[in-house]
Amino acid sequence: MTEIFESTGEALLYGVVGLAVMAVGFIALDLVTPGKLFHVVWVDRNRGAAVLLGSQSIAVGLVVMEAIRASESEQGLGYGLLSTLLYGLAGVLVMTLVGIVIGHLTPGRMGEVALDDGSDGRPHPAAWVQAGMYLGTALMVGAALS
Repeated sequence: MTEIFESTGEALLYGVVGLAVMAVGFIALDLVTPGKLFHVVWVDRNRGAAVLLGSQSIAVGLVVMEAIRASESEQGLGYGLLSTLLYGLAGVLVMTLVGIVIGHLTPGRMGEVALDDGSDGRPHPAAWVQAGMYLGTALMVGAALS
């Protein structure tokens, strides 16, 4: 029974680390998209922004999942939590850099274009492209961690 409580405690601690990485990911996305992301998604109900935030959240979750798998937990819980945090933050950094670089290679500013919901209310195709980039980058970072 003690093992169950220990494992539950460890899962909660890894969850806190994952939450911290997700928060940093949210802040990073907010910095590279126009407007305040919270307002654009929840108040303006911008579908393109929701696509980006949703895909980035899944991507960060994938990176954190692989970071936990690759964590150095056999060297102790603290070391495992630290390595998960650092791997996760590295993933957020790579995703943000990929978004910035691709944004410079595409017509218009990627963040602005991706948040341009058309007159029909559908997200601009660039939102789906950027969403795919986040997911693809997460898979690459995850593979590098394994």
